[in-house]
Amino acid sequence: MAERDPEAVRQFVERFASALVDAGFQRMPARVFAVLHGTDSGRLTAAEIAEQLQVSPAAVSGAVRFLIQFNMIRREREPGSRRDVFVVENDSWYEAIVNRDEILRRWSSSAREGIEVLGADTPAGRRMATSLAFFEFITEELEDLIDKWQKAKAERLPAED
Repeated sequence: MAERDPEAVRQFVERFASALVDAGFQRMPARVFAVLHGTDSGRLTAAEIAEQLQVSPAAVSGAVRFLIQFNMIRREREPGSRRDVFVVENDSWYEAIVNRDEILRRWSSSAREGIEVLGADTPAGRRMATSLAFFEFITEELEDLIDKWQKAKAERLPAED
């Protein structure tokens, strides 16, 4: 395996994090997600993340809680140790999107309540109805999109060892 330039990797991590921030991510979770993506193992302890990003462990703690909440990373315990390891999967984006189902259901439920409370024939009620229709559409399309991704993934990517 070729040796990597640590400075080039650090710069990549910051550019990737910056792109995520530009898309609406919070800065520290974006940096943690990017640094995990930039490791071959996809696994780092909080101390390793803090060291690589040159931030405090407290900043890492909040960021990993955020990322875990959205299923973008997971926490594992190192066998025989009290240390947590944070892991990003190759399919992290897939997992994050697939797990949006619950959020979409809650948003749909809130939109239905809004239509009832605001009145379906009011401008606010119609706005909520448009939101509900969008959430329902996304939920339906997401199922088809996931099926398409599974097929495309098998065609586009080499089988993992």
